[in-house]
Amino acid sequence: MKTIKTFVLSVALVAASSSLFAEDKSAWPESFTVGTGSQGGAYFGYGTAWANIVSEQTGVTGGAEVTGGPMQNMALVHTGDNHFGMTTMGPARESLEGNNAIAPGIQLDNACAMFPMYQTPFSITALTSSGITSISDIPDGAVIGFGPAGSTSDTYFPRMLAALGLKFERRNGGWSDLGGQVQDGLLDVVAFAAGVPVPAVSQLEVQTDINIIEFTEEEQAKIIDALPVSDYEIPASVYKSLETPARSVAMWNFAIANCDLPESFVYEAVKAVMSDNERMVQAHKGARTTLAKHWDKNTFLPWHPGAARWFNENGGSISPNLIHN
Repeated sequence: MKTIKTFVLSVALVAASSSLFAEDKSAWPESFTVGTGSQGGAYFGYGTAWANIVSEQTGVTGGAEVTGGPMQNMALVHTGDNHFGMTTMGPARESLEGNNAIAPGIQLDNACAMFPMYQTPFSITALTSSGITSISDIPDGAVIGFGPAGSTSDTYFPRMLAALGLKFERRNGGWSDLGGQVQDGLLDVVAFAAGVPVPAVSQLEVQTDINIIEFTEEEQAKIIDALPVSDYEIPASVYKSLETPARSVAMWNFAIANCDLPESFVYEAVKAVMSDNERMVQAHKGARTTLAKHWDKNTFLPWHPGAARWFNENGGSISPNLIHN
């Protein structure tokens, strides 16, 4: 009789647990979208990878969506048009302060931090035939491709080059399109801000000879002093055109989630990505830094409660003051 009672109690507990779990998932979205960037850029490949992982692990249908990049992603995630997205910390701060060019004057404070991704290096690519091997070689009035309008590159690279005294004409477009334009001689250089290796650069160096132009120490110091970036070296191993590491600057990227998403859903989404780093690295080499220890690279963007819970359970120490609501 005691065995029967124990069995009945166990069944009741399992049923109750299952009921609670089902009730918890009832608020989850039926599907989700991840705002990425243009095709040919690092965001699209990286975002497609983690969207697939989250979809498989949570059972919720989802996928990546082509967007204009970090600034637009902050706006789309804030409004809920995209459930998830990706941004760099510079555009994230400007969006919180109401300085997003897509939604000027509006504080986009309903986009929450989800997990650290990688650093975005800023680099310049030119055809070897152009003779451009340094920043100082870029002629006045050069036509420069800065990526999609409102992207990290389009927002910050012109400021960097202006700080270095360059005068130029701006062009916008997807990375693959701009890569084709520089190859056709329609652009002098392309100023990339994207996780390395940038697919468009990898494709270019297969088709023609290119120069990946680094900053001098003086140029690097001047940019770091003027903008929210840190020093960075592009590893020689990521491009066949590099024989030694290239001096650069970089910004951290973070995945973001609409702050109104259920805590349990975001918790499971973060768990899915952060628990399968090997698969993420296979999809994009930049994911080598998609590690729990980098939670502290976000110092101002409010964390989604579900994400904060996962990181605090896995070695993080996120202050309650930095958790949404």
